[in-house]
Amino acid sequence: MPSNKSTSASNAITVRLKLNHTPGLLAKVTAVIGETGGNIGAIDIIRVEGKHIIRDITVDTTDETHAEEICKAIEAVEGVIVQNVSDRTFLLHLGGKIEVTSKSPLKTRDELSMAYTPGVARVCKAIHKKPEDAHRLTIKKNTVAIVSDGTAVLGLGDIGPEAAMPVMEGKAMLFKEFAGVDAFPLCLDTTDTEEIIKVVKAVAPTFGGVNLEDISAPRCFEIEKRLNEELDIPVFHDDQHGTAVVMTAALINALKVVNKKPEDIKVVVAGVGAAGTACTNMMLALGVKNIIGFDRTGALYEGRENMNSAKQEYASCTNPEKLAGKLQEVMVGADLFVGLSGPEIISAEDVSKMTDKAIVFAMSNPTPEIMPEDAYPHVAVMATGRSDYPNQINNVLCFPGIFRGALDCQATDINEEMKVAAAYAIAETIPEDSLCADYIIPSVFDKKVVNKVASAVKKAAQKTGIAKKK
Repeated sequence: MPSNKSTSASNAITVRLKLNHTPGLLAKVTAVIGETGGNIGAIDIIRVEGKHIIRDITVDTTDETHAEEICKAIEAVEGVIVQNVSDRTFLLHLGGKIEVTSKSPLKTRDELSMAYTPGVARVCKAIHKKPEDAHRLTIKKNTVAIVSDGTAVLGLGDIGPEAAMPVMEGKAMLFKEFAGVDAFPLCLDTTDTEEIIKVVKAVAPTFGGVNLEDISAPRCFEIEKRLNEELDIPVFHDDQHGTAVVMTAALINALKVVNKKPEDIKVVVAGVGAAGTACTNMMLALGVKNIIGFDRTGALYEGRENMNSAKQEYASCTNPEKLAGKLQEVMVGADLFVGLSGPEIISAEDVSKMTDKAIVFAMSNPTPEIMPEDAYPHVAVMATGRSDYPNQINNVLCFPGIFRGALDCQATDINEEMKVAAAYAIAETIPEDSLCADYIIPSVFDKKVVNKVASAVKKAAQKTGIAKKK
């Protein structure tokens, strides 16, 4: 039976088939793939072997189980042998996704003498005499460390440093592709807060900035806070602040679509970890006054038991009416739902009880808190973290431009003013006459975004006095 889920290239397979040279056999195979819910891409002839044709067929599927069902259905067709099945995503990751290349050739003695000994010694002495010249004469000017301990990777949780590497490699690709920033993964085999801080401080001379990634709460708060205090280069926890910046950009435009003001809306936030806390703080900065956060126990409010220090601090600046109860109860009459928790935790019935012209940001990946198909009849604006639906709230709209701007002006920090400036820059990429329910956030491939964000960030850094380079 075909799946109700959408197929995507992220679950694509390439099936190598040996087919009898029989008229109509390929049509039978493609029909079977369609009947089992596969979406066919390329069909290529690899070679002819006597009375057989070897073909590769690329098929988008919904998940690994669906891919297996499709292959079994193909094998059941008489005259067809499945020789091999390749997962296209795994093929892309073979040997890793990034590499180091030289900017200058080394083909002559002269080139070698300048790039390395003896010429390099003069450059070393110059930096020793004037350490700030490292920004001008080394990779520090344009290099970011992507630091993770693998404890909060995507929706996978604590999977460890080795398993986190593919995500960090992907992040490095995004830095380079979208902003020209050289970034390198540093996945650490420790979850000790003090040890992580010590390691990052030790490697900091190499880098112009640090991007903390996929470190679980509440440790991530302390790590970022301490590193910002103890280093003179910007430290940015993207899971917190990148998510918050892009979510805020989406909210700025969504409120225009539904004609509501930040100070008038009731917001429910499901998930008050790193991202949920940062999103809440940015909404408060935007002027939102009524925000109720939820964890697995229920609503957070001052005086509630079973809260760690981070949640106590969260409760102290939110939920002014001290509402208690379950998520579904407090969602009644809400203007905005922000989901940063887990898959399918709310239903169409829950969304239907929100206020008129409701906004839903269901950002858990890969499966959101509610699927758009279920929410659409009841909401005015819907956004997710997925690329296969409109309004993708994706951090790639934020972190490349933020670091591009911070590196270019040699900022010592990434402060709140820079984050707010980035949010408005992203939102304003879309002209107001183009705003609509399905277009509140620009595409990740919109090349204007990085430059606008970088420019806004540099101006904010200069204005707040944390830019070394004028």
